[in-house]
Amino acid sequence: MKILYSHRIQSRDGQGLHLEQMVAALRDMKHEVLVVGPPSYGRGGLGGDSGSVALARRLLPNWATELAELAYNLPAYLRLLRAARAFKPDAIYERANLFFIAGAILAWQLRVPYLLEVNSPLADERSRFGNLQLRRLGHATERFIWRRADCVLPVTEVLAHRIRAEGVPQERIEVIPNGIDLTDFPPSGDAQSIEKEDITLGFVGFVRSWHGLDRVLRALAAWQGKPRLHLRLVGDGPALVELQDLAAELGMSDRVRFTGLVEPGSVPIHIKEFDIALQPAAVSYASPLKIFEYMAAGRAIIAPDQPNIREILENGRTALLFDPAVPGTLWAAVIQLAQDPDLRARLGRAARQEVLQRDLTWPANARRVSALTEVAMAHKISAIRKQKTLDGLLRIGSRR
Repeated sequence: MKILYSHRIQSRDGQGLHLEQMVAALRDMKHEVLVVGPPSYGRGGLGGDSGSVALARRLLPNWATELAELAYNLPAYLRLLRAARAFKPDAIYERANLFFIAGAILAWQLRVPYLLEVNSPLADERSRFGNLQLRRLGHATERFIWRRADCVLPVTEVLAHRIRAEGVPQERIEVIPNGIDLTDFPPSGDAQSIEKEDITLGFVGFVRSWHGLDRVLRALAAWQGKPRLHLRLVGDGPALVELQDLAAELGMSDRVRFTGLVEPGSVPIHIKEFDIALQPAAVSYASPLKIFEYMAAGRAIIAPDQPNIREILENGRTALLFDPAVPGTLWAAVIQLAQDPDLRARLGRAARQEVLQRDLTWPANARRVSALTEVAMAHKISAIRKQKTLDGLLRIGSRR
């Protein structure tokens, strides 16, 4: 099968990891995959936008950059069209992005299946966190591609509900959560069921203020009991400098380690050194990549008790889930795990076993995408044949 993978990703962050893992898994299945996206993606550094994009966002008002995003569809469409003419894809697989409709238009023109991966309701997300100005236009373009897709692939059932509410039939929606490459997390036999004088709390990912890591730092500073607690933050983000300043202000620089941005290949090494893995907060529709990494590494996980997280984790069996609406419950879970090595070991083993039993991996996701693509291709071919038959009958009727 020949799959044209369309995207508009600029930075090589978690989005890029998802893209690269899915493409690799599809290619391992012997599919031909041609990736078409902004030229700056391949040249960009880890975790950063291209220079031109970053400059435009600094200099232009939001509404102007949003119009530029919409205008980008023209060069993107032409790039996709040139690629499609040479590659002759059987299907187009696209990672959804706001104001990006080029793939949907090309799939309609070529009459090939259009599969759309949806990781968030971007119009709502950018209205909340990014000061989206052209909100009606943003929602309209997002609704357009959701409805045009032959198969919409949200990462959570919570997100699937949002998509159904916009008029997409259930039979065209298939939930495919994020996954993990287990080769990055081989079994280690590390049971964690030992008393330790020092316990490491850990967080991996892009650090934002809403993650609430400042509250973790303040609770850590106030903790005077045993065992001694340390925190390791692996990653970068807009809240990192603020957290570093807070750690210095609290006199905790010796108990908090900020690694900054690290190469993806070193992330499993850091996670294996966590005793307790933290997901202090999560948006209501996400399928957080870090949770799958924590699970594969067999770490004891603490995460918020909310529907999208419960799609992955079960309280008391594969993680401790805390009520995000009740202050102090996250830290209570931290202390419970820090003082109970048997519970840490049990949760960590169960979390890894859950990955194995449910096959929460990129190869499994690729197999599901492959099967869905084949079904969509069959439906498309059948529809084309029916249309040709109808056109033929209409031509015969017109001659009479």
